[in-house]
Amino acid sequence: MVNGWTAERRKKQSEAIQQWQPWNKSTGPRTIEGKTLASQNAYTGGYSPLLQAISASLRDQKEALKLLE
Repeated sequence: MVNGWTAERRKKQSEAIQQWQPWNKSTGPRTIEGKTLASQNAYTGGYSPLLQAISASLRDQKEALKLLE
């Protein structure tokens, strides 16, 4: 009983959820704004790889300039 849920309580909650079946009532986003927001749920950002590529390119250019001196 680490989190306060006994085996009996978990079983009772599981049975209640099986009766309610909230997953059948879920409709997802309905408005265009909601759909737009939901479409970005998996987006993790795109700037870090771009900045790393720019940094590597600048480093290569710096090394190339050193060779020309």
